[in-house]
Amino acid sequence: MQLNGHEQRVLGCLLEKQRTTPDAYPLSLNGLRTACNQSSSRDPVMTLTDDDVREACTGLHRHGLARIAAAGQGSRTTKYRHTAGEALPASDEELSLLAVLLLRGPQTRGELRTRTERLHPFASPEAVEEVLDGLGMRGLVLLLDREPGAREARWQHQLGPRDPEIEAAAEEAAAEHRAQLQASGLLPSDEDFADEDAAAPGSASLTTSDLVRAPGPTQPSGAQHAPAPTPIASPLAAPDLQAVLDRIAALEQRVEELEELISS
Repeated sequence: MQLNGHEQRVLGCLLEKQRTTPDAYPLSLNGLRTACNQSSSRDPVMTLTDDDVREACTGLHRHGLARIAAAGQGSRTTKYRHTAGEALPASDEELSLLAVLLLRGPQTRGELRTRTERLHPFASPEAVEEVLDGLGMRGLVLLLDREPGAREARWQHQLGPRDPEIEAAAEEAAAEHRAQLQASGLLPSDEDFADEDAAAPGSASLTTSDLVRAPGPTQPSGAQHAPAPTPIASPLAAPDLQAVLDRIAALEQRVEELEELISS
């Protein structure tokens, strides 16, 4: 099953809104377009038109993943709902993880646990990984190689290829977001990281002569000198990146809630 970028975004929105705004689900065309174009909890941010959304819904229908819902009595508004639970099939917790992966791209198990809180709460990162392992055995997700310098490897959905243009836009957005965090003081600058690396124990720029010792008492000539204690370098304080990510996720969730109130 290979969904294009628009189909992935529409399916992710249908999965998400079914759980976060059940009173407004199934979604009208306008509501679905608004959900697709949200500026929060989306990576990358898109600008889909009504025609884009209709075409994506048609594609999802061909894959058996969405259909038009029966309009309510006296209503002429066309509404859309997903059928992923039957087509894949998948449980509620599995669909919650797939929704966030479809909407935000590859993520670590810790990020997924934080970002699925409103869809399906997981008790621990290990609980998230257990569900991901089950999805992976069915070919629906894939564990990527851990990137250099990253604490954890990321998981990616397998419902469609990543568009190179979307990947480039996501990298550009990530770089811009990092610059904003550095400007606000929430993340050290690249120069600070370089200074810390240069001062780290074992660095070529740090020699024994750089370590200043307090002078000891003068000893008589010929007396055996006791070896001076080796200075212990104090550990460098590393930024708590996970705490920063958790705070960002909480702020994005709040922005999303406000956007939903405005659009409803």
